[in-house]
Amino acid sequence: MSDLIKKTILVGLGALVLTREKAEKLAKDLVKRGELAKTEEAKFVKDLMKKAEKGRVEAEKRIEKIVEKTLIKLNIPTRKELDALKAKIDKLSRK
Repeated sequence: MSDLIKKTILVGLGALVLTREKAEKLAKDLVKRGELAKTEEAKFVKDLMKKAEKGRVEAEKRIEKIVEKTLIKLNIPTRKELDALKAKIDKLSRK
């Protein structure tokens, strides 16, 4: 199966919400239609799941960056900054 078709399928399914069950159903449908060889079915599902996971991880990273930039723009302290401030307060309280 060509990479273009695989990429199109990933986009069409919404790779971020792809489950193994959906991938297996898609593979079976492709086998029935003759667009995928039965011998390639397991590899297709495995590849599809790997690509879906990679897409999910990349999306999470992009979302984290967007949230971080938004917090900076809104001048909202991060958890790390709050923890550092708490540590300083605790240190001063002990003195």
